[in-house]
Amino acid sequence: MLDLNLELMLTVLFVFFLLLFVLNTMLYKPLLKFMTDRDESIANDLKSAKELSGNSDELHAQGIQIIDNAKAEASAIREKSIEEAKRVASANIATKQQKLDTNYQVFIDKLSKDKDELKSALLNEMPLIKESLKVKLGNL
Repeated sequence: MLDLNLELMLTVLFVFFLLLFVLNTMLYKPLLKFMTDRDESIANDLKSAKELSGNSDELHAQGIQIIDNAKAEASAIREKSIEEAKRVASANIATKQQKLDTNYQVFIDKLSKDKDELKSALLNEMPLIKESLKVKLGNL
């Protein structure tokens, strides 16, 4: 029924091992090497990405710190400018107040002088006023 041919079996076995050897050297080893290299490349890329992510977090924190410092510096400059403006305004107000006080004192002195002159003028003309009043009252 079934004939076993030893030559054929050995030939098939030889071809099988030869094929295994050829496939191993030409296909399986390069394929395994490629897959290993790819895994290493992916691992290195992930490591680089994590480092960059860490760097970006660090840079983000530095950016926030720089912005906070800039805001604090701007606030200090604004406060300094406000204080300088207040100081200049106070100096201007004091100068104007002093000038107004001087003008007021001059005005008061002139008013007092005018009052004294008017009083003396009225006293000098008092007899004349009395005469004119007597005449007017006498006419009534």
